[in-house]
Amino acid sequence: MDFDRVGSTRGSNHHLVGLEATDAVLVRQVQGGANSALEALFRRHRPRVTALAFTLMGRNADVEDLVQDSFAQALQSFDKLKEPAAFSSWLTAIVVGTANKTFRRRHLLMRLGLWSHHPEEMDRLAARTASPEIAAELRAVSAVVNSLQSESRIALLLRRVEGMRLEDIATMMKLSLSTVKRRLGVAEQILDATRS
Repeated sequence: MDFDRVGSTRGSNHHLVGLEATDAVLVRQVQGGANSALEALFRRHRPRVTALAFTLMGRNADVEDLVQDSFAQALQSFDKLKEPAAFSSWLTAIVVGTANKTFRRRHLLMRLGLWSHHPEEMDRLAARTASPEIAAELRAVSAVVNSLQSESRIALLLRRVEGMRLEDIATMMKLSLSTVKRRLGVAEQILDATRS
């Protein structure tokens, strides 16, 4: 589904959406059937969702897939959103959960020999002015991050790249705080061992 045109896929609406409307107001309008409010929410949050997807996935094709899958999941789950003001964190949790499912599916496909990661793609993330040593370190770190179990990988990326608090990571991942600390600890030990 093309979420840039989502308003046209759900029929007509009779609500006007103001640019200054809060997420909570827009969510209530969506729950009342306002397609323009849904489009406004998705347009407002698409840059943040795309940035988070890039942090978690690291590849452009995968980023777009994750964004589309996350918005599709949000669209299907709108009736489950009980606190309209919590839309942003609810959507973030959907992105994280969808990424986790993707990583688990990849892990299974890798075990079956049906999917492989291409480390040369990390060269595109390094600045053209980066030294060969920096580019090599980026490839090494990427390989380690990609080898982590999905929960450890997500916890590490949310903490180190997104700068999220541990409590927020636990909420987004629907895990206990102690489980997140364990997953993060494992990831950081493996990452630190590669730099030694």
